[in-house]
Amino acid sequence: MKRFSFLLLNICLIALSAAAQVSFTAIPPRNVIAGQRFQVVFRLSNAQAGNPTVGDIKGCQLLYGPSRSTTQSYQVINGVSTSNSTVDYTYVYRADNAGTYTIPAATIDVDGKKMHTNETSFTILPADSNSAGQSSARPGDISTQTPDRKITGNDIFVRASLNKSSVYEQEAVECTLKLYTKYDGISSFAQTTPESYEGFLIEEVNLKDNPVDIEHYNGQNYRVVVLRKYIIFPQKSGRLTLKTGAYDVVVQQYERIDNGYFYMTRPVERNVKLASSDVVINVKPLPSPAPVDFDGAVGKFDVTSSLTSQDLRTNEAASLKYVITGTGNIKYIKAPKVIFPEEFQQYSPSQNVESRIAGSNVTGKMDVEYTFVPDAVGDFEITASPFVYFDPSKNEYVTIELPSYNINVKKGVGAGSQESDPKAVKVKNTDIRHIKTGDKSQSHTHVLYTKTIWYWMIYPALALILAGVTFLAVKRHKANADVTAMRRSKAGKMAKKRLAVAATLMGKNDSAAFYDAVLKALWGYIGDKLSIPASALTRSNVSEELTRYGADETTIANIINVLDECEMARYTPESLNRPLKDVYDSAFEAMNALQTVSKSAK
Repeated sequence: MKRFSFLLLNICLIALSAAAQVSFTAIPPRNVIAGQRFQVVFRLSNAQAGNPTVGDIKGCQLLYGPSRSTTQSYQVINGVSTSNSTVDYTYVYRADNAGTYTIPAATIDVDGKKMHTNETSFTILPADSNSAGQSSARPGDISTQTPDRKITGNDIFVRASLNKSSVYEQEAVECTLKLYTKYDGISSFAQTTPESYEGFLIEEVNLKDNPVDIEHYNGQNYRVVVLRKYIIFPQKSGRLTLKTGAYDVVVQQYERIDNGYFYMTRPVERNVKLASSDVVINVKPLPSPAPVDFDGAVGKFDVTSSLTSQDLRTNEAASLKYVITGTGNIKYIKAPKVIFPEEFQQYSPSQNVESRIAGSNVTGKMDVEYTFVPDAVGDFEITASPFVYFDPSKNEYVTIELPSYNINVKKGVGAGSQESDPKAVKVKNTDIRHIKTGDKSQSHTHVLYTKTIWYWMIYPALALILAGVTFLAVKRHKANADVTAMRRSKAGKMAKKRLAVAATLMGKNDSAAFYDAVLKALWGYIGDKLSIPASALTRSNVSEELTRYGADETTIANIINVLDECEMARYTPESLNRPLKDVYDSAFEAMNALQTVSKSAK
């Protein structure tokens, strides 16, 4: 009986596995360049069939196919069996002309049933131009990347691309910092001068990884790595310039070695300095004249409001809430202007902004809550100025009228409630106090203060206290005036706070953000310790500044090693195999060693 039950269970599991979803899809190619070969894969999942029927792709020539490959997987988890299989039909084509092309729907016969793929499109990039001054090195082709070839500014560079070249003030612009390279082998990538966004407010986009793609630029095809991405908001009109920053890069070229029987390649490293490049954006001023109630909101917004109650009692708190939602510079807009009656006590409004980056803009909402307490009985009105914003898509100002609220206030519990005249609430703290009653006879045992010893001793005591307070105030004033000493004394505390962020990211195993946090902590700490802005420190001058400060060679070498290690890990994470805890400890020990160095050592 047990054997029969086991057999029945196996039959059920096989039936469940056979019921796996059958699908037939087309996988288009990526990064196709004219004149090169590429593959199109048609994938059949959880079924078996013959070859599919595939149509011609315009602008491409079929070389051979299909080649067929099959994969199968089987697993049992908690007694549940799953089985999956895939059959890939691969066709090899040659791209003849640049452009965007469509892969026609393919058809396959599965157990007498016709299955079709969806039409998909892909792009063929133009081939590299051979104009004068252009490099003939090709991305991914090591045969064109030999050591005898000079690496020029056309082979590797950093460029900032904008999704808009002309915008209004406060209008969102997507800025993407990219590395363009003909060379796949980059063993070191360190930023020596930070990028500059003077005249802009910036929001950095959190990149989970650094996407790599092929891009055709200035007549050449490059392997492109996205370094950083920002949403920037220009704060003034005119031609504003963004700077990409400078970098030190170690590039690998490949030397061909003839061993007599076969050829092999050996990597040869070359140091390359990438200069900062400029990107100019034209910022137009907002149309003039602007409406009276315009407060700088640019984008597209909506406003809703709500009141807790329109029937209140004196000394009873109520709140008026405004919710502004939309897309644009929502983090920098101002709260609506609300006019309360003079008979109402007002509290400072609470304001909360929730925003996120969506595509090439920032979207979110702002909550503003006004709390007030009526002090008088009567009928009152709360009014608000219109909310005005500029819509760049329409090139016009948009006005949203905010509703007014009629408030009926009745007498509440507690003193201070005025019965009739609302203006009476202005008269406060003017009542006559009661006359004290009781024994009115004068004291006959009174002694004059001037005849007591403590009266005459209080003057020298006050003089001593005044001298001590004056001495401490002068000493503190001198200490505060020495900004450099204050900044240096607080460097250790600030370093611990910055490293605490890195420790949190290490616990989450977020390596990219962890290395970024360690770099910010190190550069910030060194800048505070040396009294030099972090933006003025580079890898090339930090060693000299630390030596001038009095640090020994071992301490300087440890700090430089941690900086290089983190910079390399941000862009080539596969090159660093050390645990995050070891990197954190190295940074902590480097900071601790520098903390023990005093300026008097110079």
